Amino acid sequence: MGALLQAWRARALLTQEQLADRAGLSVRTVRRLETGAAMRPQGFTLRRLIEALNLGPAQLEELAAAAHAQPAGGEPAEAARPCSPSPAHGEPSERVGMPVLRQLPAAPPLFTGRSLELSDLERAHDMGSVVIVTIDGMAGIGKTALALHAAHRLSGEYPDGQLFLNLHGYTQGVDPVQPGEALDRLLRALGVPAEQIPAHTEDRAALYRSRLADRKMLVVLDDVLSEAQVRPLLPATPGSLALVTSRRRLVELDHTLTVSLDVLPQPDAVALFARSAGVDAEDAGVDDVVELCGRLPLALRIAAARLRSRPTWAVGHLLERLRDRQERLGELELGERSVTAALDMSYLQLDPELQRAYRLCGPLPESSFDVYVAAALVDVTEGRAARLLDDLLDVNLLQELVPGRYAFHDLVRSHATAAAQREEPDRMTAFGRMFDYYSHTASVAMDVLYPYERERRPPTPPSATPTPDFPGPVEAAAWLDLELPNLLTAARYAAQFCPRGHPVHLSTTLDRYLRTRDRYAEAEVLHQQALTIARRNSDAAGEADVLTSLGHVDRRRGRTPVAAGHYRSALAIARSIGNRRAEVDALLGVGFLASLQGGHEAAIDHVRRALEISRRIAHRSGETDALYRLGWLHLTQGEPAAPDGSDPGTRYERAAGFFEQAHALARETGNSLGELHALLGRAWVHRVLGHHGPAEDAYTEGLRLAERLSNVNGVFEALDGTGRLDCAAGRVEQALARHSRALELATDLGQPIDQARSHDGIARAHLALGRRGEARRHWQAALEILADLGSDITVDEEFSTAEIRARLDDCVA
Repeated sequence: MGALLQAWRARALLTQEQLADRAGLSVRTVRRLETGAAMRPQGFTLRRLIEALNLGPAQLEELAAAAHAQPAGGEPAEAARPCSPSPAHGEPSERVGMPVLRQLPAAPPLFTGRSLELSDLERAHDMGSVVIVTIDGMAGIGKTALALHAAHRLSGEYPDGQLFLNLHGYTQGVDPVQPGEALDRLLRALGVPAEQIPAHTEDRAALYRSRLADRKMLVVLDDVLSEAQVRPLLPATPGSLALVTSRRRLVELDHTLTVSLDVLPQPDAVALFARSAGVDAEDAGVDDVVELCGRLPLALRIAAARLRSRPTWAVGHLLERLRDRQERLGELELGERSVTAALDMSYLQLDPELQRAYRLCGPLPESSFDVYVAAALVDVTEGRAARLLDDLLDVNLLQELVPGRYAFHDLVRSHATAAAQREEPDRMTAFGRMFDYYSHTASVAMDVLYPYERERRPPTPPSATPTPDFPGPVEAAAWLDLELPNLLTAARYAAQFCPRGHPVHLSTTLDRYLRTRDRYAEAEVLHQQALTIARRNSDAAGEADVLTSLGHVDRRRGRTPVAAGHYRSALAIARSIGNRRAEVDALLGVGFLASLQGGHEAAIDHVRRALEISRRIAHRSGETDALYRLGWLHLTQGEPAAPDGSDPGTRYERAAGFFEQAHALARETGNSLGELHALLGRAWVHRVLGHHGPAEDAYTEGLRLAERLSNVNGVFEALDGTGRLDCAAGRVEQALARHSRALELATDLGQPIDQARSHDGIARAHLALGRRGEARRHWQAALEILADLGSDITVDEEFSTAEIRARLDDCVA
């Protein structure tokens, strides 16, 4: 028989795995039949193989003859065992003639994916002892579907039958089945007369284990509420397999294999929806529908059924209905099937404290969160918050993405939000605690990371809830990097729900971090929200700070007129309220823009004024900024002529002096960003003076510092400078590589002036390589950028509109 099966399988061009999948059997069953290890194949196994191989009448006769031709002591497959297990497996007097139990419900139609999980279950079957497999996951994840699909595939390995029992742990309107009642049903199914079933649960469990002893049975226990409910129902002797499904992680069951289900991978989710809805997987909108359903099998099947039942709908119509987050759960209902109802049952099984934690933490935005955020929302200790999160994990209402970082599935978040709106009077107060936590912790992190700018940031009161510790700058920076999405979302929520000034506080607190990390897109959103709140609350000091921060963003984005307006408004407000620190910051911005617009003398005046005020009020970081700004101004344009015509010294000497002062003060105060700016300025002076060795050393040191600070603008400046040094030294290919990388950074940052500088550097390298056409193309790109900006010069006198036009003309000639 094995040779026949092997030949027919080869003729059908099937592997053992493909034949097993087509027949709904395990690979092990097919392998054992082909090798002769399975001496008495069951009738249903043969029928499945016949259907899978599409055998004809002549082949059926061959198969029947082979199946009946057993070795000595063997029995024909159907004749000797029409419906009963082998007497050798149990007590012959009780079991001969008893029908083999086939209680499994039908395998789920259109089952899709879960190949890895099915492989795990088949390997579990091969363990050679009693095997308990628990399958857990959130409501609607497909636990029962997987268990039944696997059970049907494995049923041939358990000739003594299959038991199925729904324990209704989470069935709406149905009480969970008690262990004693469950054992009564199982014993009756095993043929025990009612009058022989003991009264006590422990005695029933003992009899149940006796009846399963020496049998090879598959037991599926579905929708389990707890370990206590299912423990008496588990087989205790080798040879049987129990598949247990539950929304809880049944961690108290010993010696089990656990299969925890996540949502379907995107390709499998698309396939399930398309097959269920009867649409093409490539149709427009299918991918988006799948994502809005959270790749949850229950949601996908309901959405597909709704689409299939409405002939006038296209996928796009369903997609538009699902886009509304507040109405999405309502769209995922059809008849008795409902994502909301499934989640309701999980929620209602929680104790009151855990329900409250679910309501308060569930509505958090899309990013992950940690135990400190949960502690702030629920107003408990860190330890208690950790235990509550563990409990939500155990019932699969929460996901742990990495150790210590938690998130809710989109549909669970929508359910928790609805529950909070309906039942949670403390919601706004909880949000206030979360905003306070974020404001305080961000301030602490910034003080550790940028201690030299503490006076530039607003004070913050101590947090009333637990906060993390930051032993040093590395930990503080890591927290800010990780929590930035949450900080920005907290500011957005605060702008909507909280009348206090959290967005203004976060805007001013995070400004230096956002600029150092070159996160100008996020900074713009945060500062715009903060500006609205500051004006609404008549917070003049906050408005001045936010306007200056917006000026920085607009300047970097090349929006020079807008930036100038913000700086001037900030300066006027700061002077009107007597805020000298804010006046310094605004003056520095006004001065920088004046230099870009050709007002060099005005620029010098503004920055000198900022330097004077900074020294008067001991604003050390402002003093550092003013010094290196004066260095750049002298480097690019020089000192205005003295009234008596005396020479104030060469501009390079003056620039170098300011950079040295800025560098010394930055070192003294621990201002690493100021140190970086001064280093790059000093490198520039050396380069334009032809001191290539010292220039290269300074750029190299600056590049290391910029990378340590994750300051992309600093990396850009170092690449641009070393690229120009390489070109001058004849290392043209290396120069081209550096300028090309600098152009990528400037483009990613959205900084057009720096893009123009990079085009100029690339053009010079191409010209040195004799590629005049490429040089013209890049210089033309630089001119177009400068024209769009309305700027004739940048920070380099060799890089001006006039200079580029002259080079372009020479190149054309």
